[in-house]
Amino acid sequence: MILNGEKLPGLLMTIIRFVLPLQDHTIKKLLLVFWEIVPKTTPDGRLLHEMILVCDAYRKDLQHPNEFIRGSTLRFLCKLKEAELLEPLMPAIRACLEHRHSYVRRNAVLAIYTIYRNFEHLIPDAPELIHDFLVNEKDASCKRNAFMMLIHADQDRALDYLSTCIDQVQTFGDILQLVIVELIYKVCHANPSERARFIRCIYNLLQSSSPAVKYEAAGTLVTLSSAPTAIKAAAQCYIDLIIKESDNNVKLIVLDRLIELKEHPAHERVLQDLVMDILRVLSTPDLEVRKKTLQLALDLVSSRNVEELVIVLKKEVIKTNNVSEHEDTDKYRQLLVRTLHSCSVRFPDMAANVIPVLMEFLSDNNEAAAADVLEFVREAIQRFDNLRMLIVEKMLEVFHAIKSVKIYRGALWILGEYCSTKEDIQSVMTEIRRSLGEIPIVESEIKKEAGELKPEEEITVGPVQKLVTEMGTYATQSALSSSRPTKKEEDRPPLRGFLLDGDFFVAASLATTLTKIALRYVALVQEKKKQNSFVAEAMLLMATILHLGKSSLPKKPITDDDVDRISLCLKVLSECSPLMNDIFNKECRQSLSHMLSAKLEEEKLSQKKESEKRNVTVQPDDPISFMQLTAKNEMNCKEDQFQLSLLAAMGNTQRKEAADPLASKLNKVTQLTGFSDPVYAEAYVHVNQYDIVLDVLVVNQTSDTLQNCTLELATLGDLKLVEKPSPLTLAPHDFANIKANVKVASTENGIIFGNIVYDVSGAASDRNCVVLSDIHIDIMDYIQPATCTDAEFRQMWAEFEWENKVTVNTNMIDLNDYLQHILKSTNMKCLTPEKALSGYCGFMAANLYARSIFGEDALANVSIEKPIHQGPDAAVTGHIRIRAKSQGMALSLGDKINLSQKKTSI
Repeated sequence: MILNGEKLPGLLMTIIRFVLPLQDHTIKKLLLVFWEIVPKTTPDGRLLHEMILVCDAYRKDLQHPNEFIRGSTLRFLCKLKEAELLEPLMPAIRACLEHRHSYVRRNAVLAIYTIYRNFEHLIPDAPELIHDFLVNEKDASCKRNAFMMLIHADQDRALDYLSTCIDQVQTFGDILQLVIVELIYKVCHANPSERARFIRCIYNLLQSSSPAVKYEAAGTLVTLSSAPTAIKAAAQCYIDLIIKESDNNVKLIVLDRLIELKEHPAHERVLQDLVMDILRVLSTPDLEVRKKTLQLALDLVSSRNVEELVIVLKKEVIKTNNVSEHEDTDKYRQLLVRTLHSCSVRFPDMAANVIPVLMEFLSDNNEAAAADVLEFVREAIQRFDNLRMLIVEKMLEVFHAIKSVKIYRGALWILGEYCSTKEDIQSVMTEIRRSLGEIPIVESEIKKEAGELKPEEEITVGPVQKLVTEMGTYATQSALSSSRPTKKEEDRPPLRGFLLDGDFFVAASLATTLTKIALRYVALVQEKKKQNSFVAEAMLLMATILHLGKSSLPKKPITDDDVDRISLCLKVLSECSPLMNDIFNKECRQSLSHMLSAKLEEEKLSQKKESEKRNVTVQPDDPISFMQLTAKNEMNCKEDQFQLSLLAAMGNTQRKEAADPLASKLNKVTQLTGFSDPVYAEAYVHVNQYDIVLDVLVVNQTSDTLQNCTLELATLGDLKLVEKPSPLTLAPHDFANIKANVKVASTENGIIFGNIVYDVSGAASDRNCVVLSDIHIDIMDYIQPATCTDAEFRQMWAEFEWENKVTVNTNMIDLNDYLQHILKSTNMKCLTPEKALSGYCGFMAANLYARSIFGEDALANVSIEKPIHQGPDAAVTGHIRIRAKSQGMALSLGDKINLSQKKTSI
């Protein structure tokens, strides 16, 4: 009852008489809680007379033979704020420092520390007393508490003690080592001349058996010294931690520290020597860790270590072949291919080593990795003339084994574009004939059908299989009908299979390839007979495909577009004009080289921007920043690293507040009731990664005591209330804070609603109820801008089933301003390059992308225009289409856009 706010003044003497003498440990523990919260003074501030009796009980408990009672009493004394109560207990507290049990001793140190901090006159010699205690103490937890006290009470004594035992630091317990690291950090930052004295100690602590000590020591070493040996030792320590720690979150945190180290230009050279050690982290199965590791290795690679890096990556690629199919194996393979691609582009000498290994993957079942290999091969064959022969030869080797139609199309294009010798062109034609099978296709397929329909008795029928239908009834399926088509399909050559499945886009691609190689063959070979023979063969292949497309054999008929393309190619081959030769054999390649050079320019530009960010120079007339007046985000490493990590662990770092440290918390306060309601309530919504903490202030505005005042909450959306807030009693005009935790499972607009119910003391009426306003959870706290390639964007756009179309309704008159406003209000990133958006033509289309912290993707396409006929002041019009995997995310983003439009509309 007292915990719930009831004041029971008449109860004090009863408890002193009947409960205080009891020896039961549970009762004693409860009593300590009671003494902590019970009022100990009269209204005019004097100590109650009864407390003299209680004080005597404390003294007896401090001399009790049981160490638990002694220790818990000492812990309780840390919370006492009355000097008159503490004064008589001082001899007993001092005596506890010599108790045989460490539990009592360590709590005695804490009690002395808090008493010294609050009432120094009661124990003026505390630092000296604790220093002597520390010298003779053997227990790690007691030493840690004593050392902590010396750091805060008398830093010089703490340093004196450390100087005497600096060589034995490695033998101390990890809790004491952590405190020593913190002391060295603070001392060296306050007084840089002390660095030389303590840096050796930090080096020693890098070899500690505790991961926490190693991590803190490495972080401290980096802030104290920028010497290459120090950076190398810290980085090596971080790498060991990543490899040895099993927790993926720990790996990611330490990897972030390594990436921070790399950001410093002076440290990058040191880290380059450790690339091979960093690659050991790839043994971790987690994809996110591997992704960060590969990116870090790629950023650090140089001409000195690129060869070793490529060898390791090739081994990893081969390893993924032998691993049983895991859902992340394909993605990891894709990552490796992309990393090797980047290495080969930056260091062309490596391409010859990489290409043969990677081209094996063109026949892989995983289309994503094969598509990346194909993109890489296309870029390599265009950039490196010396590798063309090797690539074409390898491509012809793997061509027949390609299983995916998309990869087949790409391979056809490369062969058609880069086969330059008569032999290679002949080989391509042979491979195409082999992949197409017997021609004409329609006649051979009809013959096959007729040839396979043997008399009934010749066909061996397997056992009949019983199947249960959705209705729950039995259906029979004959082995005759189920096995024959699959066998026939297995025997089909790949290209023939694609065509019979109705995929005629590959036929249009084949027609272009045949036209290119035929035109090139005509230019290379002088004999008319051979020229005509080759061109006729190419035309026959196209004609037979057209015939197949129009027949009823394929699963889907040929589209008009594909018919037009194949017909055009037939016409080009029949005429063989020089103009068409130029278009097919020169213009295509020029388009590719333009695209690759634009991509290269873009990469160089982004690298330049990054290097500009890193090289921050201080100008002579730059303003001086005073630490007390600096906003948090400007302070960088001047802030206390230990304080920062403590805040992060407590969840006091919010993305939005970190971005704008001067932003007031009042922006996040939501009023829940009216000012005239009997109970006023407002909530501060604190979002911390996957949790929401509601800090609700409840004020009793009446002159009555409100009993059983309960905050009842419910949620809509993917939110879950973790615990029900407990009821409390509110005195007249009193207030209280109630905390409620809400778990968030996905990025969706959530609503928290509820009411406050209470009883009025003395009133006979039913429970009273105040309905609260809804709290809308802002999904922007969970969405972060992200990047993806155009191919990935298109693939996701096709796969995602939920679409939300939002009509533009704004008073903005500039297209670019409107786009920037949308990017700001939705936390999305614009994937369309600036070049494509520059200039003015009256309309704009842009692709946007973002990811939530739960790994959900959100895509948007902005199509807007400025109606010129309505004059220069006409508002922007158009649509925004949002696509997401979950309905909640698509709707929530749409609502967010609508809300932000309304804020700017008239």
